[in-house]
Amino acid sequence: MNIIDTFQDAAYAAPITNFQDSCLRVPNWARALTPRYAQFEHSCWKWIEINHRYNSLLWDEEDLARRRHVADAEIAANKRAIDSYNQSRNDAVEHFDDLLLMALKPYVNHHAPLHAETAGMMVDRLSILSLKINAMAAQTMRTDVDESHREKCREKLHGLHEQRTDLAGCLDALIADCVTGHGRYKSYRQYKMYNDAALNPQLYKRR
Repeated sequence: MNIIDTFQDAAYAAPITNFQDSCLRVPNWARALTPRYAQFEHSCWKWIEINHRYNSLLWDEEDLARRRHVADAEIAANKRAIDSYNQSRNDAVEHFDDLLLMALKPYVNHHAPLHAETAGMMVDRLSILSLKINAMAAQTMRTDVDESHREKCREKLHGLHEQRTDLAGCLDALIADCVTGHGRYKSYRQYKMYNDAALNPQLYKRR
């Protein structure tokens, strides 16, 4: 079942954000997840889940990399993990776009306006906003800070919800445009060079 068949009434983004939020309600879900992704093995949802998983792992690793009270070796390990997770996150975006564009192929109007941002990029941004919302909501419930801190975080939380609602609307509009022939997008490769020993001069010089 492809993503076009999954969603009804052009509400493409809502099931995605609901899924992302539901994952974050499970403690340590990203680290506990098995690598088979059996629930979504043959659909775009597999790559939505993988992307969200690696964004979640990145979130935790970025926090750890900011520590000042641990040995430099620990921070170096955090930075290497960040590189690996970021590559996997971007790979998932590209796989998602490839599958979705296959599903959209019968609807493509090659003369329609071209969107610069892909659906996969928007899903990735929705994932990050879900993580921000989850973390900011936790700040509003802290008991070790004063009310001023919680109020500032409530204001930021409101802004994050607004950003995600707007972005979800843009994703709905993009896919609807593709389905109706009023718009289109292409799958773009990120070509990350820093992880490639043949392209990163600091790596191939060492050889």
